[in-house]
Amino acid sequence: MPARKKEKKIFVLDTSVILYEHNSILNFEEHDIGIPITVLEELDNFKKGNDSRNFEAREFSRLLDKLSQGHSLQDWIPLNGKTKGTFKVLMPGNGQIDSSEIFGEDKPDHRILNAALRLKEEMKDRKVILVTKDINLRLKAKSLNLQAEDYTTGKIQNVSSLYTGKETLDKIDPAVINEIHEEGSVAIEALFKPGEVKQNQYLILKNGKKSALAYVNPVTGRVEKVDKRPVYGIKPRNAEQTFAIHAILNPEVKLVTMNGVAGTGKTL
Repeated sequence: MPARKKEKKIFVLDTSVILYEHNSILNFEEHDIGIPITVLEELDNFKKGNDSRNFEAREFSRLLDKLSQGHSLQDWIPLNGKTKGTFKVLMPGNGQIDSSEIFGEDKPDHRILNAALRLKEEMKDRKVILVTKDINLRLKAKSLNLQAEDYTTGKIQNVSSLYTGKETLDKIDPAVINEIHEEGSVAIEALFKPGEVKQNQYLILKNGKKSALAYVNPVTGRVEKVDKRPVYGIKPRNAEQTFAIHAILNPEVKLVTMNGVAGTGKTL
């Protein structure tokens, strides 16, 4: 029995998706992409500045200009690659449903909705889906019987699977913990077998009531003690904050990323 041909959809992107990832139009496989002209108008407000959104807006404009060479943006233009679909800019205009009238306000979100709704009426044999990072816009779309979804490409689905930069080691030889406290460091071999160690990793070493905070220093090749020290009057309250301060103040560490729930001291 022949394999069923995959349904080719049309995804309509809103401004939030472009500002999140400028090359998002290349990430929808063989499906087609609609870009409401309202999105281009909104992106114009983000061209200047050094914020990541400003960068994404400028790069998207460059990408669109490159892809549309020799074409009219009102026609379906092939995206680069044999497995890619096509894209076009959706001109303004209302279909049978006018979201601005329904929601009582003419604003960019509603004009984007109208563009997607009109495309859905014109392309009755195709599934049209609005893609937006704005949850309220997704809810409005669904209330008008327009399928909508989040842009999830590149999003971490399970935060707990991320590398945390720290590890807790239990049942450590008390002599090793004592040596770290007394000498300030121990040989990596005292804790790890060859190939097991991760450079710049932070460690919580435990054995019963004995414990120590430590750091794998790739420069010295040793596991060094990490002290809870205040900085500008700021005192770390737990091991994670202690590690964060140590990493930020370490000139050998060029980039520090932090993840945590609200109230854990990331901004400070």
